[in-house]
Amino acid sequence: MRPRSRTSFHHQPEAQHPKSSAIHKLPADYPIFPTTNAAEETRAAAAELAALNPDAIVTTGAPILGALHRVTKTVPIVFTLVTDPVADGFVASLARPGGNITGFTIFEHSFAGKWLEMLKEVVPGITRVAVLQNSDHPAWNAYLRAIGAVASGMDVEVTAAPVNSLADIQAAITGFARVPNGGLVLLPSPVATAHRDVIASVALRHGLPSIYMARIYAVSGGLMSYGIDVTEPYRQAASYVDRILKGTKPGELPVQAASKFEMVINLKTAKALGITVPATMLARADEVIE
Repeated sequence: MRPRSRTSFHHQPEAQHPKSSAIHKLPADYPIFPTTNAAEETRAAAAELAALNPDAIVTTGAPILGALHRVTKTVPIVFTLVTDPVADGFVASLARPGGNITGFTIFEHSFAGKWLEMLKEVVPGITRVAVLQNSDHPAWNAYLRAIGAVASGMDVEVTAAPVNSLADIQAAITGFARVPNGGLVLLPSPVATAHRDVIASVALRHGLPSIYMARIYAVSGGLMSYGIDVTEPYRQAASYVDRILKGTKPGELPVQAASKFEMVINLKTAKALGITVPATMLARADEVIE
């Protein structure tokens, strides 16, 4: 039997800003620094891994799954934390994926609008938000459309801030904070996860309330989070890998959607920002960090 292998990559893709009349792009004078060739390195690593012909691969996120999808159509792949694998072309359908890929989705694109609604509920004075995510994330445009649709009914201006490195993150937040009454929405991305402590620290330093997609961000100092327990898909992925190693084809295992969501509020951060969280929000929270 071939050696069994399970892995995941983290990457920082190259910049490519989506075109949308409803979303504002960061001004040209914002000091966004050049990024490295991490996207190219990810593609090379994916090809190298596929060439090993392992029994199965476990991966996280659409950008990394996309790199693997391009280099192998035979090695079984189990993904986690992908928003829309059908629209991205990874699987034929959720019920019958076909091919060599299956896994566990995170939430629908429309979920992004909920983050803005919740942030506005906690901080009613927000009139502008910056949306940060890896610029070549397959779901980037869909997330922006969902947030833009909600923002239009709240009279909130949305600024798209593509970030591909720590320098990008620091520059984008610092530049956005020059104008008052702002807030941050951090979309799912490898770069945000890797630098969540810095994001929370820089946002707090500039007085920007922020919302994220998972508890780990609130624990790191973000104001609040709403999303799935990101550890659960990995437990589920283990069961799929076990079935694949016992002979089940990935294409026969349905893609499963997240069903449990949690809201976490960091009161320590709220106090530092001078925010009084409404009692109704505290009552709804699954966890309050004090």
